[in-house]
Amino acid sequence: MSILPLNSTHYPAVIELGNLVHGENYLDLDGIKMMHQRGTQHGLNASFVAVDELHGVVGFRTSYSAGQWPIDKWCSTTLWPVGSEHMAYFKCIAIHPDAQGQGIGPKLLKASVEVLKQQGAKAGVSHLWMQSPGNGAVKYFTKSGGKLVKAHDDRWLDLSLYEGYCCPVCGNECHCQAAEMVLEF
Repeated sequence: MSILPLNSTHYPAVIELGNLVHGENYLDLDGIKMMHQRGTQHGLNASFVAVDELHGVVGFRTSYSAGQWPIDKWCSTTLWPVGSEHMAYFKCIAIHPDAQGQGIGPKLLKASVEVLKQQGAKAGVSHLWMQSPGNGAVKYFTKSGGKLVKAHDDRWLDLSLYEGYCCPVCGNECHCQAAEMVLEF
């Protein structure tokens, strides 16, 4: 298993994996290009893939560099331990179901954190899917040192109603909760 910086040759496999894990229309070419761009600063790329010789891309983590992502109504900036100018964003992680439980997620997170620190970030925030199987997303991030800031209802509702996202739990009208969590570096 190799952890490699995301590059454009990985895009098709990342899109397929993202849609498999997170639901139909979760990720497309424009989306992954934008994620990749937002995670690159000072020539350093904070997004990574896990590649298995036999199966290809079995996991990915996209992360946004501090100052290169939109702070929206789902961000509780007054509750953050660092200012927004030093806050990175952990956008997305997906591990193929057959590869889950093998420690790939923590390896991808560690690689992203190392680059984000080099870029000048002091912490990263994420909105984690609380309805993931067994609430695995929140458990994984907590085990990695993340702390809950706030829970948000209907975080992905607009994506499902207006942008074609199909939640694997709710279908075309997503009412899942998001755990806004921060990981300090």
